Amino acid sequence: MQEPDWDDLRIFLAVLRGGSIIAAARYTGLDHSTVTRRMTKLEERIGQQLLHRSPAGVTPTEAGSLLALHAERIADEIAAARTMLDAQEEHVSGTVRLATPEAFGLFIVAPAVEQLYRRYPNLQLELMPESRNVSLSRREADMSVVLTQPPRGQVVARRLVDYRLGLYASRDYLARTEPLTDIAALRGHPLVWYIDEMIDLPELRFLDQIAGGSSSVFRSSSIAAQQAAVAGGLGYGVLHAFAADGDPRLQRVLADSVEVKRSYWLIFPRQAQRVPRIRAVADFLTGLIQQNRQLF
Repeated sequence: MQEPDWDDLRIFLAVLRGGSIIAAARYTGLDHSTVTRRMTKLEERIGQQLLHRSPAGVTPTEAGSLLALHAERIADEIAAARTMLDAQEEHVSGTVRLATPEAFGLFIVAPAVEQLYRRYPNLQLELMPESRNVSLSRREADMSVVLTQPPRGQVVARRLVDYRLGLYASRDYLARTEPLTDIAALRGHPLVWYIDEMIDLPELRFLDQIAGGSSSVFRSSSIAAQQAAVAGGLGYGVLHAFAADGDPRLQRVLADSVEVKRSYWLIFPRQAQRVPRIRAVADFLTGLIQQNRQLF
């Protein structure tokens, strides 16, 4: 006997409670053929017939009755767990200060904060989207998204996702200039970049890696400002693909030869990992990555 899938057991219970495949389909929101197929699959995994089927409906076999007893216990445990977790969510409250790199905070976290509020109305998130290191030990923030895995110590570190940066220009700019044939040709075009002396994160110091010798005509400590300048038609800029690819004004160029890969890590103090509000925000961020997986 193979281990049954809980979702199949849930449908099995619906069949028994409704007395028919049609009633179970109505209750679960599935179509008739799907319920039938799932019951056949469950019987194959169990290795025994579980249901007597007749024009009047379905009734459990002896094996089906035994399985139903255990399935009911599982359903009761899941319901109890859901009740416990719902009660815990009601007690998630307080303030969490989250420091992130600017692009992650502006383009990933901020647009989704309504989801966090809807789930935890008593939780207040303070977002610090900045291009500098923030110290958790000095309590500048409760949690932080960083670009490098920290050494083992007093923090919990979760790898959230890898992301890409590429070279972009506005479609209007590309329409009025000669196309780039290689990266060397970038030296003849306006470039948007960071203010070097204000870059506190070494992972952002990659201009020479991409376009050594190029000079920038506009600099900003804000990646959002850089993207706005590029989208406005100023010239070229190295932008986050998860933000720039969704901007219809922008077009990526030299994608095969110009790409920088970095990673986002979530860190928070080890002693805080059982604090409900910290766990709630950590799970919220992990969920956001899953929701936006296609962007990365």
